Amino acid sequence: MLRNYLKIALRTLLKHKAFSIINIAGVAIGLACFLLLALYVKDELSYDRFHANADRIYRLNRTFLSKDGTESLRLGHAAPPFGPLIRQDFPEVEQVVRLLETDALVKYKDNAFREENMFAAEPNLFKVFSFHVTQGNPDKALENPFSVMFSKPIAEKYFGKEDPIGKVIRLDNQLDYTVTGVFEPLPAQSHFHPGILLSFSTLNDPRVYGAEGLRTNWGNNSFSTFLLLPERYEAQKLTKAFPAFQNKHIEANASKYSVLTLTKLTDIHLHSHLDSEIEANGDIQYVYLFSAIALFILMIACINYMNLATAKSATRAKEVGMRKVIGAVRSQLINQFLSESVLLVFVSVVLALLIVILCLPALNNFTQKSLTFNALLDPTFLAILAAITLFTGLLAGSYPAFFMTSFQPISVLKGKIAAALKNGKLRQSLVIVQFAIAVVLIISTTVVYTQMQYIRNYKLGYSKDQVIVFNVPDDSATNFESIRERLKENVAVKEVGRSSRIPSGRLLDSWEAFVMKGDSLAPADINIKSLSVDEDFIPAYQIKMAAGRNFSRDFPTDKTSGFILNETAVRLLGWKNPAEAVGARFGYGDVRGNIIGVTKDYHFESLHQKVAPIAMFQQQGRLGRVSVHVAGNNVKQAISHIESVWNARFPEAPFEYQFLDQRFGQLYAREQTQQTLFGIFAGIAIFISCLGLLGLSMFMAELRTKEIGVRKVLGASVGSIVTLLSQDFLKLVLIAIVIASPIAWYGMRNWLQEFAYHTEINWWVFALAGIISVAIALFTISFQSIKAALMNPVKSLKSE
Repeated sequence: MLRNYLKIALRTLLKHKAFSIINIAGVAIGLACFLLLALYVKDELSYDRFHANADRIYRLNRTFLSKDGTESLRLGHAAPPFGPLIRQDFPEVEQVVRLLETDALVKYKDNAFREENMFAAEPNLFKVFSFHVTQGNPDKALENPFSVMFSKPIAEKYFGKEDPIGKVIRLDNQLDYTVTGVFEPLPAQSHFHPGILLSFSTLNDPRVYGAEGLRTNWGNNSFSTFLLLPERYEAQKLTKAFPAFQNKHIEANASKYSVLTLTKLTDIHLHSHLDSEIEANGDIQYVYLFSAIALFILMIACINYMNLATAKSATRAKEVGMRKVIGAVRSQLINQFLSESVLLVFVSVVLALLIVILCLPALNNFTQKSLTFNALLDPTFLAILAAITLFTGLLAGSYPAFFMTSFQPISVLKGKIAAALKNGKLRQSLVIVQFAIAVVLIISTTVVYTQMQYIRNYKLGYSKDQVIVFNVPDDSATNFESIRERLKENVAVKEVGRSSRIPSGRLLDSWEAFVMKGDSLAPADINIKSLSVDEDFIPAYQIKMAAGRNFSRDFPTDKTSGFILNETAVRLLGWKNPAEAVGARFGYGDVRGNIIGVTKDYHFESLHQKVAPIAMFQQQGRLGRVSVHVAGNNVKQAISHIESVWNARFPEAPFEYQFLDQRFGQLYAREQTQQTLFGIFAGIAIFISCLGLLGLSMFMAELRTKEIGVRKVLGASVGSIVTLLSQDFLKLVLIAIVIASPIAWYGMRNWLQEFAYHTEINWWVFALAGIISVAIALFTISFQSIKAALMNPVKSLKSE
C-alpha cells in the first residue's frame, strides 16, 4: 500500500504540473532562506564556546559615574592593579589573566609590517583560554620579559618555512624580542583574535610601561582582565563585594564614581555593547530579528503550500467520493493525502539544500563570515530539518486528509462539498497573514533606507570628505613641524592637523573639569570628554567657531594653558552663550588655564550617540593621529606626495592610511547590512506570496470557468470579468496592509530609538508599502484573470 500511495502521489504531482511547480518552488525558496539564516544565527550563538572553561570565564568591566549618578563611561577594560589585587583578596578565584592590546611595527630581516592584533598577555593565559600551541611550552612561553609568540599565519608571513623558535624580531625599531612559541589562530567565533602575544612581564620595563604604573595607575583603563571562577560559583557574590574592594584599595569613596561588574565570556559577543570592546561585537537583537525573519519566510512558504493544497483539494472531492464508493476506508484516504504532501515537501527540501549550497558563498561575502554547508550536517540541524519536513507536509496535508475524508460519499458526489470549499475562510485568513508579513518587511526596509539617507545627509559640523587619516610613531611628536612643512609643499595638501583621536572614533578619555565658583576653581558636576589637538586640527576639519579663536602658534601659552570647548560643554557648565565662556578660568585634570574659544557642536562620534561635551587642549605626546585635508581634484597626487614624505621620514615603516568618509561608513555597516537583508527578504516574501496568489487565481479561474462563459455570453466585458476575479484577493491584501502597518510602526519606532538623531516614520512610508503590495498583487492576479476572461465562451461552457 505504501508503494501504491507514493505511485499515485507522483502521478498526481505530474498531472497538475503548474500547481506542483508553484508549491515546490515556494517551499524550497522559503526553506532555503530559513536554513541560510539559521546557519548565521547558529554561528552568532556559538561565540567563545570552544574554550574548555567557557562557562566559568568572566570579564571585568569598569563603569564611571557622574556626580548625579548617571553613567558617563562604560568600559570592557580596567586599570592594571585590579588583576593581582582581585587574586589577592578573593582566593576563591582560580585564575586572573590580564591582556593589553597594542600595535607595533614588527621587523625581521627584510620583512616589516605594522601589526595590530597584538596583545601583552600574562603567562597563565593558556590556563584560562583554550589555545592550541603547536610549538613551544605554553606554561613557560610567556614567562620571561621580551618573549613573543606568533600565530601560525603570522609566523609564516615573517619566517616562511624556517623554524621561528629562537628567532629575534624588533618592534618599532627599538626593542628586540625572542620568539618562544607558535599557536593556531583562534576560531572566527571568538570575540578577540590575537596574532602576536607578548610576555606581560615586558611591561615592567620603564621603556615600555613601568612596573610602578602596573601597581598604581588606576586611570589607565586599557587592560582586559578575565577571571576563571570555580564551578557553580555565583559571580554575583564577587560583584557585591567589589564596592568595598575599591574603597579599600583606591580611596574611601571610590565606589561612588567607579563600578565594577562581570560579564560572562559567552555573553560578550551578543550582549556587551560598552564604550570599549576588543573587537566589534554582534547584537542579540539582530539574532532575534534574523530568527524572526527566518521563521516568517518559512511561515509564508508553508502558508502558501497549505493554501494551494486546501484549494486543490476542492477539485478532488469527487475523487474522494468515488474511492469511498468502491470500498476505500478513511484511513487509506488519509494516508494517500498525507503521502502526497510529504513527498512534495521532500522534493522541496532537496531543492532547498541545493539553493543553500549555491548561495553560501554570497552570504559569506556579505556577512564576512566563514559559514560552511557541513554545519547543516550537525545532528541538531538534521533533526530540525526532518521535523520541518514532516511538520509542513503533515500540516498542509491534514486539511484534505481529515476534513475531506469525513463526508458521506453521496454528499461529495452531488458536489455539495466542492461548492462549499470555493469560499474557504481558512484560505482567506492565510493569504492575509502572508501579505501582512510581506508588508511589515516592506515598511521596515523603507524606514531603514530613509534613516540611512538621513545619516548620509546629516550635517556633522565638520568636513569628512577628502580627509586622509593615518598614525605616526610616537617619537615623531617633537619633529612633526618639519613633516608638516614637507606635506604642505604640495598644492594638493590643504591642511594637516593632529589629534589624540579622530572623528568617527569614540571619545573614551576624560579628566575632572574645574570652573570658577566664587573666587576659586571648583570641580564641575559634569563629565567632559578629552581631545588633544594641535593648532591645525580645527582648520583641517573646517569646524566652525561659535566664539573666541582657535589655538595659535603666535600665543605660546596656548600650548600649556589654553582650552577650547564645544557648545554642549559650555551650556552644561552653566554659561548662557559661548561668548560668556571665552576668557573664563578653566581647569582640566592637572592643567589650569583659560578658555580661548568655543566651537560649534560637531558629531565626533556616530549618530547613535548624542553630542558629547568636549574640552580640547594641546597635550604633547598624545598627537599621534594625523588628518590631512586634500583638494578634491588632486587626491591621487596628494596620496603620492604624502607617501613620499612618509617614506623619507619613516623608511622602514609601510604607509597605511584611510579616508575618513570610509571610516564614517563603517560606523553604520550594521545598519547597511540590515537594510540590504530587509530588502532581500522582503522581496523573497513578496515573491513567495505572489506564487501563492498566482496558484489561487488559477484555481479560482478553473472553478469559475462556466460562470465566466455564461457572463461573456450575456455581454460581460473583459474588464468587468477581470475586476470580478481580482476584487476578492485585493480585499485580502488591503486587510493585510491595515493589520501590518501598526505592527511595523511599533517595531521600527523602537529600532530608531537606537539613534540619538533619527528621521521620523512618515505617513508616506505606509502608503508606499500599500501601493507596492497592491500593485504586485494586482499584477499577479490580473495575469491569470485576463487569460480566463479572454477564453472562448464556447470552450468554457463545454468544459466539465
